[in-house]
Amino acid sequence: MEPSILSLVIEALLKVAFVIGLVMGGVTYMTWVERRVAGIIQDRLGPNRVGFAGLLQPIADGLKFLFKEDILPPHVYKPFYILAPTLIFVPSLLGSTVIPFGDSIHLFGRDIPLQVADLNVGILFIFAMSAMGVYGIALAGWSSNNKFSLMGGLRSSAQLISYELAMGLSVVGVLMVAGSLRLNEVVESQSGFHWNAFTQPIGLLCFVVAAFAETNRAPFDLPECESELVAGYHTEYSSMKFAMFMMAEYANMITAAALMVTLYFGGWQVPGLSKAALSPLAVSLIQVGAFLFKTAFFLFLFVWVRWTLPRFRFDQLMDLGWKALFPLALLQIFATALFILWGWL
Repeated sequence: MEPSILSLVIEALLKVAFVIGLVMGGVTYMTWVERRVAGIIQDRLGPNRVGFAGLLQPIADGLKFLFKEDILPPHVYKPFYILAPTLIFVPSLLGSTVIPFGDSIHLFGRDIPLQVADLNVGILFIFAMSAMGVYGIALAGWSSNNKFSLMGGLRSSAQLISYELAMGLSVVGVLMVAGSLRLNEVVESQSGFHWNAFTQPIGLLCFVVAAFAETNRAPFDLPECESELVAGYHTEYSSMKFAMFMMAEYANMITAAALMVTLYFGGWQVPGLSKAALSPLAVSLIQVGAFLFKTAFFLFLFVWVRWTLPRFRFDQLMDLGWKALFPLALLQIFATALFILWGWL
C-alpha cells in the first residue's frame, strides 16, 4: 500500500527535526570539545566546573549570550548588518540535509531512507549552500562600516572563492568513479573497502585542506585574525548575532566532516557487516553509528589542527590555493580519467 501524503510529510518533518537537532547538538558540544582538547594540547584543564566534567558549560554559554546586551552601533548599515548572521547560519544548516547518514531503516512496515532529501545533484546543493556563506561574511564586513571588518570580509571573499575552486575540482574524480552526483550512489560505489581515500589520495588531501579554508578554521582563519583585524568581519557584533557566526562555523565544520566521510571514507558503509546475521534494525543502527564515528574523527581533526599549526600569512594562503591545490586537483582529474580508461577503477 502506498503511503499517504500526510505520512510522507510527517516522515520528512521528523527527518528534518532529527538532522537539524543532531547538527545543533553537535554545534553545542563541539564548543566543549574544542576547549577541552585545547586544554589537553596546552597542558591545562579547560572547562570542568559546570556539570560533570564541564558538560553543562555550553548551556551556560548559550544562556550568557541570550542575556548579553545586543548592541546596535549607530554607524552600521542596519538592514544588511542584521541580515548577515542569518545569511550565513541558515545555509550552514541546510547543507547537511542532503547527506545520507545511513542506508534505510525498516519502520511501520516500510523502508525509510536515512536522508532528508535525496537530490540527484546533492553535491552541487552542498557547494551552493557553502557559497552562500560568502555573502553573509562579506555583508557583515561591509555593513559594519569598520575598516577591520571590511578587510575581514574582503579576505574571506578572496579566500572562499579561491578554495571553492580547488574543493570543487577535487571531488570531480569521485563523481567520475561513482557516475552520479547523488551522494547515496557515491556511498554505494565504495562498498567493501573500495574507499575513494585509497584510490584518490591527492583528491582527499586537496579536499581536506580546502575544507579547512572554507570553514575559516586555523591555520586559515585570516578573515578573523585577531592579531591584525581585532575580530575581522564580526568585530561590531555582540550577543546572539555574534553567537550565530560562531554556530555557523561549527555547523559548517560538521557538514564538511560528514562530506569527507561520504565522499572518501565509504559514508555509512561498514566493511564486513553481515546483514544475514543481524536484524535489519541492528544493521541500520550500526551503519548510522559508523557514520557518526567517522564524522567525529574528522571533527577532532579540525580541532587538533587548529591548536597545533600556526596561522598562514594571507599571501601564503592564496599561493597555496592557486599554486598548489588547484594544479593538484587538476592532476587528480586527469589521473582518474586515465585509470578509468585503463580499467583500473
